[in-house]
Amino acid sequence: MNLKLFIINCSLLIVHCSLFAGPPFNTDDPEPVNFRHWECYFATSNIFTHGFSTGNLPLLDLNYGILPDVQLTCVIPANYDYSHGSEDINQKSFDYGYAYTEICIKYRFIKEDENTPQVAVFPTIDIPTVNNDEFSNGKAQVYLPIWLQKSWGKFTTFGGGGYWLNPGKGNKNWLYAGWEAQYDISKTFTLGGEIIYESANTTSSTSLVGISPGGFFGINAGGFINFSDKFHFIYTAGHSLFLGNATILYVGILLTI
Repeated sequence: MNLKLFIINCSLLIVHCSLFAGPPFNTDDPEPVNFRHWECYFATSNIFTHGFSTGNLPLLDLNYGILPDVQLTCVIPANYDYSHGSEDINQKSFDYGYAYTEICIKYRFIKEDENTPQVAVFPTIDIPTVNNDEFSNGKAQVYLPIWLQKSWGKFTTFGGGGYWLNPGKGNKNWLYAGWEAQYDISKTFTLGGEIIYESANTTSSTSLVGISPGGFFGINAGGFINFSDKFHFIYTAGHSLFLGNATILYVGILLTI
């Protein structure tokens, strides 16, 4: 795998981690924003490996309840990558720019009751908006997932997954699956954890700086600090268990309006 293709796919990986996620987690939930209400996320998401880091700084994620049980999402990420010396990348470099805009529609078609989980689909398209070879291959990416959730009092668990259509030279379609569980300790604190898996998204057999060509399998933990009904601090940190050696980090604020 050449360096440019590696950087593009690392950047797409971190964008995907944050964009189709239920921030601050990578796994999404099926619950849409309430009708005529907003969720506004301002955050940074990152992957750190030996000698290399990449991510979004900042990341703006806007969700609106456009209809009952229907959420419209627009995500605007500024991308960066930084190589700071390793056995694979010897020269220091820093790149920053904008490439993709993500548009999503979440539709909850089954509501939760005592015995039934709520279920939603959340089709997503990443649109190449700015011509930027460092962070885009110029091809639209499409994600087709399904998500489920069930709650029992203060305990909630959700998960699912889907299929990414990933055109472009050296790319291949890939799968994402994840499951999360969280507990409301109080009105102020919620803690949770997830397990996540992504299959390989390139045809390369070469591994660079801790990102495995075989995909990613890891754990992630974090939660929410609710300063008020409208203002929240959100965070997660995780690491690969195998299929590479990478640390992931998400930190942001959430405004609910």
